[in-house]
This record gives sequence, C-alpha cells and structure tokens, in this order.
Amino acid sequence: MSLRLQTQGHPSPNLRANVLGRISLVPTGREARGDTVRLLRGGDPDADLDDYAGILTEAEVPESTPAPWISHARCLDHLSAGDVVLLQPTGGVRTLFRPASPHNSIFTTDRCNSYCVMCSQPPRTIDDSERIVEHLRLIELIARGAPSDIPRELGITGGEPTLLGNDLLRIIERCRDLLPETALHILSNGRLFYYGSFARRLAEIEHPDLMIGVPLYSDLDVEHDRVVQAPGAFGQTLIGLQNLGRFEVPVEIRVVLHRMTIERLEPTAAFIYRNLPFAAHIALMGLEPIGLAVKNLDSLWIDPRDYAETLEAATFYLAARGLDVSIYNHPLCAVPRSLWRFCRRSISDWKNEYLEDCSTCSVRARCGGFFASAVERRGMLRLKVTPIGL
Repeated sequence: MSLRLQTQGHPSPNLRANVLGRISLVPTGREARGDTVRLLRGGDPDADLDDYAGILTEAEVPESTPAPWISHARCLDHLSAGDVVLLQPTGGVRTLFRPASPHNSIFTTDRCNSYCVMCSQPPRTIDDSERIVEHLRLIELIARGAPSDIPRELGITGGEPTLLGNDLLRIIERCRDLLPETALHILSNGRLFYYGSFARRLAEIEHPDLMIGVPLYSDLDVEHDRVVQAPGAFGQTLIGLQNLGRFEVPVEIRVVLHRMTIERLEPTAAFIYRNLPFAAHIALMGLEPIGLAVKNLDSLWIDPRDYAETLEAATFYLAARGLDVSIYNHPLCAVPRSLWRFCRRSISDWKNEYLEDCSTCSVRARCGGFFASAVERRGMLRLKVTPIGL
C-alpha cells in the first residue's frame, strides 16, 4: 500500500512562514525544541508547549500557545519520531524526510528546461529560489538526528536541480560537510553540464560518494529531443556527460522504456557502450503512469511482455561488455527469468503497491511490484500478473 506523505489542518495565526522540524512524540529538553515539531496524538491542555519550532495535533491547541501550530490535522498515523516535516501557513503538512525509509530525497525546484512527454513531476515556471534556505535547513535537521537515523543515500531531484546553479553546489557542499557518510544521487537532464566550468566546480567539491543520474532516450538526436521536447537537448546532454566523465564525476545513464524509446533500445545500448563507457551504472526503467505520462499514455504505454526480447538483448549486450546494468520498475513476472538477476526493487516505498494476485507469488519478497499509479489504472493499462508457483 502506498503511503501518505502530506496532510492538512487548521493553522494558527502566528504560522506566517514555513516551519521545518523533526517530529517528537514526547516532551524534549528546551535546548532541542528549536529543531522540534511536537506531535500530540490527542489534546493535552496541560502540556508545556513553549519554545517548540511548531505543534501538530489532531485536536485543539490552546490559543495562548506561543509556538506556531496546526490543529485538527487529518490522520497523522503516517508520522513517526525523527521524521522531518514542513508546516505551511495554508495548514498543509508535508513530510520531507523519514528515517525508516531508504527512499528520501530533496525536491529542489519545480522548474525544468525540458518537458519530457512522460514526466512524473510536470515542471512549473515559478520563482522558487527562496527554497534554498529550506533545503539547507533540511540537511541540518537530518544531520542532527540519531546516528541510526542518518540515511545511507539521499536523492536530489526536481524539476531540474542544475537550474539552481550555485545553490545546487551549496546543497552538495552542505551534504559533504554534515552528511559525509550519506551517498548523494542527483537526477538531472545533464544539459547544463554542457558548460565545462559547471562540471568542474561540481567535481572540485569532492563529495565522497556522489552520482549524477542522466537520461538518454535514443542514439539519435531527433528521437531524444522528441521525448524531452527540447530541440538541441541531445547534443547538450551528450557534451554534459562527457564533461562529467572528463572531471571524473560518476554518472548513471537512465533509459525510460516506452513506445517512443523501445524501438531503438538496442542501438542506444551500443551507443552508450561506444561513447559513454565511463558510465558507472545503466538503468533501464519501466514507465510510471503519472503526470504527463497520463496525458500521453496512448502513445507511450507498451506492456513489458511485448518488449521482453528487446530488453533482454540490450541488457545482455551491456553486461557482456562489463557495464553495470540494472532493470528498474518491472515486476518479475513481466520479464524473462534470465533477467531476474538484473531486476531491482526500485520503486520508492511511498508509491509502491502489489496486486491481490501477487499474494500467492513465491517471489513477491524479491519483486519490485508496481507503481501505485499503475494499480490505479490497471484496467487502462491492462496490467496482468502471473504469480510464480509456490
């Protein structure tokens, strides 16, 4: 079952700006309250609520409470101690970090310089540059958690993170300094690394464990540009990748599989081997039917079983040449058994679901399941499950 990561309640008059804090279910010492959002499951009119960054509850909050609060919040069962939340003046409550999850990321910006036909997070042209303060604060709050709460990996995504320019470098530097044991995985279209100076400055940060995930949708410029709906993007991305390789910044090549990319998947695999042999990882990814993909579903959706041979050929081509290749977002029953060793449980836990038919499958524990958005559109996609016998 997919998880709720946001909810809504009634804000206090003094909640005039966004408030970030770590959830605590119990009273904390005053020295830690400035970092803490106190979560009250029920009303407690006698609780000492002074000095907290914020208060969050399903019940009433005394009007005299000095800390900003959100009351009458809808179901808060998804929140746990150590989660980092954002309280908004509108009464919105967003979960930004969950220690219990291996799938945490910093959503840097809504802006993007591409407009991919299957984008799961359609970009918006807005000025969100002020959010850099919140991003840096989030990193601080994560770092101040218990050692067991420090994530092994943290994603940086958007939109297009590189549109932040110097501010993206500030985020990476802050992660290097405060979360040196946490790997960073940055999702970018790679186009702004066309400027070698930007790639060089990123390398000079010397983050100990960083990788840039960059999509490449075809070996032909016209086909790649058609998918990202940005003329000239292929050339910029390719030069950007070469610049990252030149400055020894690890890169991952990501190919989303759908009707517009599957026909040239094998030539694309050969192109990657010939031109990007320095790639640290290749991810061949199933389509997430959400965002712009829903609008364009008729021209994008193809059952994975219908491209199984092509996927098998491309995967073995790359693996045979020593490249590290994985298959993401595919249930095991949708790919040949020969490819199971390449399949990863890649779907973020908050949007991962299984069908009822999966309950009798003997390999469910190692299967990545489905996107929640695919389960919602099961009839439209004609999703089929073939449980592996017990």
